[in-house]
Amino acid sequence: MPATRVEHIMGTAISIDLRDAAIAPGVLDRVFDHLRDIDARFSTYREDSEISRLARGELVEDDCSPDVRHVLSACDHLAVTTGGAFDARRQPAVGGLDPSGYVKGWAVEEAAWILDDAGVVDYMINAGGDIVARGHADAGQPWRIGVRHPDHLDRVAAVVAVTDRAVATSGTYERGDHIVDPRTGRPATDLRSMTVVGPRLAFADAYATAAFVMGIDGLGWVADRPDHEAMAITTDGRLVWTPGMDRYLASAA
Repeated sequence: MPATRVEHIMGTAISIDLRDAAIAPGVLDRVFDHLRDIDARFSTYREDSEISRLARGELVEDDCSPDVRHVLSACDHLAVTTGGAFDARRQPAVGGLDPSGYVKGWAVEEAAWILDDAGVVDYMINAGGDIVARGHADAGQPWRIGVRHPDHLDRVAAVVAVTDRAVATSGTYERGDHIVDPRTGRPATDLRSMTVVGPRLAFADAYATAAFVMGIDGLGWVADRPDHEAMAITTDGRLVWTPGMDRYLASAA
């Protein structure tokens, strides 16, 4: 029978929707324990996290855990490939260092691999709208994921149907103009939201943030990333998307 478990970690609700008939005892405990461990090391809100200590100069990067070094290396790569639209080391609101735009997606991917290793086939992990969808929601049916309408809480702007994909959305829905363009230090305000579909959530999440910062040009940038597609909601409420996004769109308002 399907089962769902929800816990609040990394400042958001993380839900796991299982469609497999059975799962070994303790697997979900391992998944959520792993997510809590990642939060303890990467949270910018915890003074004792590695990231906070690194930002304050109490810890040098070479002495950080392998996971922290991996994440920072990935973020440095993203800073180059996005032309600075994504830059974890230029976040003045938190002392300059904040890899959260990569960490959440990477953490959920790590959680998904635990489920994969346990033989789980059909499931979805949703971390505040950033999603890993494996297998099917029902026999032969893809997972259907609603992209929230920016003005109406009870409506979706579009529905994407995916199997073995990651879906990430960046926008101003709940926290206002909180996404800052690292190149200017000012909030990015050219779009209402940017949704990216790709094979891995870590990069889909980071690409969604970078493309949101780029504005409408971010669609073309995502389209140039192999195996990634995107959809944006403009400030005047229009839906625009990359040509390859058609294969994922189940409906659009």
